[in-house]
Amino acid sequence: MSDKDPQAEGITWISPQSLIQLRLLAAKLPLNSSKIHARQGGAYLSSFKGRGMEFDESRMYMPGDDIRSMDWKVTARTNQPHTKVFREERERPVLLWLDLNPSMFFATRGAFKSVLAAQAASLLAWSTVSGNDRLGALVFAGDQHTEIRPKRGKAAALDFIRRTCGHSAWDKTSEPHQARNMNLAASRLRKVVKPGSLIFLISDFREMDEQAKSHIINLSRHNNLVLLHIYDPFEASLPISGQYKVSDGINDVSINTGNKKLRSAYHSRFEQHQENLIKLCRQHRIHWIPISTEDDVLESLQKGLGIRDSKNNQFRASK
Repeated sequence: MSDKDPQAEGITWISPQSLIQLRLLAAKLPLNSSKIHARQGGAYLSSFKGRGMEFDESRMYMPGDDIRSMDWKVTARTNQPHTKVFREERERPVLLWLDLNPSMFFATRGAFKSVLAAQAASLLAWSTVSGNDRLGALVFAGDQHTEIRPKRGKAAALDFIRRTCGHSAWDKTSEPHQARNMNLAASRLRKVVKPGSLIFLISDFREMDEQAKSHIINLSRHNNLVLLHIYDPFEASLPISGQYKVSDGINDVSINTGNKKLRSAYHSRFEQHQENLIKLCRQHRIHWIPISTEDDVLESLQKGLGIRDSKNNQFRASK
């Protein structure tokens, strides 16, 4: 990070040291299922399912046992009805799916979406290890994926932070027009996730295709999913009356926001995008948390997860 402007730290880029310091706030974001009541697409609140269940043994079926837990293989082999017995896992895998595609390196207020996403992910990472759960992650941009298998302890959070800050996506020379390939990222996530996991999907979800949605829907059937929608206010609504220049680092585009029809159509596209995400969450019991680039990251996570906290706990992403 030596080539980065120190004054832009926390705005256009983030240092490992800053993300490590977030460990002090982990207690303010407990990921205990008994304390969480998160939004499932809009105003609908529900608790997490809790930790995963691990197979323990098979025993003879007794009246009142859940028929869905029948062990048909043992039943067929012994010619006696048997049922599976499960026990709650002592550790719950928590997976962070972090999008660092080019569209995440944008903001008109606060900090880049990528910076907020990294801060949110790090807060969740520290909370995970403080709760003695295993932490895993998939950090991606285009076809470049950094996969971290679930592990316990402080070292897991530090490894995640090191790999996140060291990802090539932060390099200014990275190709801005590379394919997003969210389908591949979602597909790879499905391969490493264990049923009963808690998964945080952190992205702006731009250009998410039907295949990526299908993978997410499949993941939601046996896991708790939380969708963190990161966006900039400029993406939601154009400023009134003015000529603005927007650049992707290579090409410049001039936008005249004095055109009411243009502003209306622009705002409608964002509303439709967000409504599609809310609908996806509502239909498949996925928890939804919107976070703007000018929002307080910790406060947004607490509010989205329904966690109450004491006063004077604010953490600002912007300087």
